[in-house]
Amino acid sequence: MLEHPPGEEVQWDWVELPDPPASWQAGTHAHLLVGALSSSGRWRAVLAETEQHPHLVEGLHAVSGRLGGLPKVWRFDRMATVASPNTGRITATFAAVAKHYAVQVALCPPRHGNRKGVVEKANHSAAQRWWRTLGDNVTAPQAQASLDAFCARVGDSRLRRRDGQRTSVGALAAAEPLGAPPPAFPATTTVDRQVSAQALVHYRGNTYSVPPGLAGRTVQVRHRLGTHTLDITSTAGVAVRDAGHVRALQSAVFAAFDDGPRCARKVRRPPTAAALVHADQLRDSAAAGTAVSAAERAVVVDLSVYASAARLRRVAP
Repeated sequence: MLEHPPGEEVQWDWVELPDPPASWQAGTHAHLLVGALSSSGRWRAVLAETEQHPHLVEGLHAVSGRLGGLPKVWRFDRMATVASPNTGRITATFAAVAKHYAVQVALCPPRHGNRKGVVEKANHSAAQRWWRTLGDNVTAPQAQASLDAFCARVGDSRLRRRDGQRTSVGALAAAEPLGAPPPAFPATTTVDRQVSAQALVHYRGNTYSVPPGLAGRTVQVRHRLGTHTLDITSTAGVAVRDAGHVRALQSAVFAAFDDGPRCARKVRRPPTAAALVHADQLRDSAAAGTAVSAAERAVVVDLSVYASAARLRRVAP
């Protein structure tokens, strides 16, 4: 077994959990990012939508907070979102993440699984002792809360012996010198969601209203880590604005064209002299015109005329 000084290293790994609840719309597997302190053995994990780079970054930040801080080194296997599987070189995108969190990145050599045996044991515990007993009717946020409670109740209570003294994983982890994490790295996560018949988008336990015209369509939900807002766009790239945004835009447009007093309502406007002259001319023209026949001037007051016309329209020509 390799010795690790306290606060030196956190080992990371993805676990694919089979058959998630159907309400998660996660497909055949759920994704769990597990981080374990190499010295004390404390581990924490978070559920993720995918294993893509933005979701990895989001998971690293979330698990670091649950572990109590940052170590000096993050250890990974050769996952493609961290390093090239062939050359082992750290990717430029992940190098920026490591610099942001001020940690070094260590990769396990090929076929040397013992370099991250602590997180492998955590993976087994998460899959066999927690996931197998999770109910079918829980939401993803409820499952995350259940996992956090399991880690604190079961994981941290494991007994250890150090320097001849009996202790626990939780006590050892509390003594590890870990650094305070900075604000989240500004990565942007993107997931697809189906709009319900009520024009609602479900995202991480919350529902968000969109225009009714998007009901039944697929939209993209984007979230920039560290912010408290979401961007919801249709798959065609059309921006979705709520009613508040629309009213604000209308006010701005009206204000830009407000070059005078607005028209008042219910104001008395008597005819002008020119209008009266024009009315007299129209009356003289009508008097000089051809006489209107009596039949044309007759006003229909007998409803039987309308009934007769209706009967005729019922007969096909």
